[in-house]
Amino acid sequence: MAKWLLATMALSLPALAHAGGPRGNNHGEQTRDRQELRQDARETRDDHHDLRQLESLLSRYDSARGRSARRDLLQVEDELRGYVASELSESRRELSQDKKEARTSAREVHHDGNRYDDRKDHRDDVRDARQESRALQQTRSISQELNGLYGRMDSGSLSRKRMLIADLVQLARAEQSQNRQETREDHREAREDSGWH
Repeated sequence: MAKWLLATMALSLPALAHAGGPRGNNHGEQTRDRQELRQDARETRDDHHDLRQLESLLSRYDSARGRSARRDLLQVEDELRGYVASELSESRRELSQDKKEARTSAREVHHDGNRYDDRKDHRDDVRDARQESRALQQTRSISQELNGLYGRMDSGSLSRKRMLIADLVQLARAEQSQNRQETREDHREAREDSGWH
């Protein structure tokens, strides 16, 4: 009787361990996947709003510049200053989140025996963090240059400010494109983690 019980237990343990281990881990991954998809949706809305806001600022800047409307130019500059400060804060937050995701995926690579999917997810997360870091550096650089130009109404300063606003528009478009790519990757990862390949 004891041998039968031991044999049954010996055969059952690997199945129980397999059933409990991955499912528990998979549940955590699925929860994180849902959080990342919600975050992607928020960032998509924010990116769309940012791009519309910048395109509007650029259009208003061009209009005010064409009319030599100093007060309108100063109003656009004031709004631009607020936008850049907000974007710097948002970029720092997103970079922190991207770095956290890269650390989490690095742990998954180490913990799960270096599976291909985990390595690919980690590479994607590291790439996202690098892209966000570059965007933050570019925004900082634009912000520093704009700070030296605010209030200046000579032709050279007006032209340079216009170029910097156009650079911000391009950054916003790149951010929107990057977010679409990240959303696709997160959907793929969610499918893989749920077992729907």
